[in-house]
Amino acid sequence: MDLLALTDFNLVARHGGFGRAARAAGRPKATLSRRVADLEAALSLRLFERGGRMLKLTDEGRALHERTGALLTELDETAASIAAGGGRPRGPLRISAPLVFSQTAMGRLAASFALEYREVRLEVTTEDRAVDMVEEGYDLVIRVNPASDESLVGRAFLHDRLVVVASPDVPRSTDDRAIPAVVRDRNGGSASWDVTAQAGRTRIAIEPVLRLSSLIMVRDAVRAGVGAASLPISLVSHDLSTGRLVHWGDVEGSQIALWALYPSRRLLSTRVSAFLDHLKAAFPTGAPEELAAYVSG
Repeated sequence: MDLLALTDFNLVARHGGFGRAARAAGRPKATLSRRVADLEAALSLRLFERGGRMLKLTDEGRALHERTGALLTELDETAASIAAGGGRPRGPLRISAPLVFSQTAMGRLAASFALEYREVRLEVTTEDRAVDMVEEGYDLVIRVNPASDESLVGRAFLHDRLVVVASPDVPRSTDDRAIPAVVRDRNGGSASWDVTAQAGRTRIAIEPVLRLSSLIMVRDAVRAGVGAASLPISLVSHDLSTGRLVHWGDVEGSQIALWALYPSRRLLSTRVSAFLDHLKAAFPTGAPEELAAYVSG
């Protein structure tokens, strides 16, 4: 396969047209068109659907772009790094991170990383959905208890657990009556919490009186005394230590792991490697107490 033709194909695919690609690269449009045509002939495949002013990738073209675009970028950046005199991280780094972790810790992490690696252009997007890393152009994603995915590899860098907490003014039920609760779920959720405390295992029946879409909002509502809630220990550790909230027990089977993931078929860039090391330095053991200290620090 002609590497130059493949590079020009990815240039056109990235910019969505021969004209835009030619203007962006300062190259003749005719040269790009000829190179792409040569590549299509060599592969016996049509990579673009051409119609009027519209240029659209075929299924084969999209697959080729997804699988080779990132590799060519890595090759370019590796060459640039070597030419600059070493493997110092440089270039763009796009990260997707979940909402609560972003709100509580990602700002400080991103800032300290940017100060240490000034040649990396870091971009962090906050979202809880499972993004398509290749299709959407992410280098690294942070996810909570991710489902198994053979196309992704990575490491768990933090652990947490859920606890039931409430304001000292909220009385605990002495019988089977439900206690007022602040919940995050939207579709009913559980009618009770199974918890383990010093007194042993117990089931706490709940009656949701407030439904909120963010755990930060849930914590703030619990602080105000609306009811009890099930929250990550890292999010309420400071409140428990000061007596602002009371610990009613640990939710059974509620272990949480935060994973940093990247595509298994992609070469691990110096930027991604540097950010993984940055996470390790911030959370050496990955214990909930480390995250709690970082959040309240």
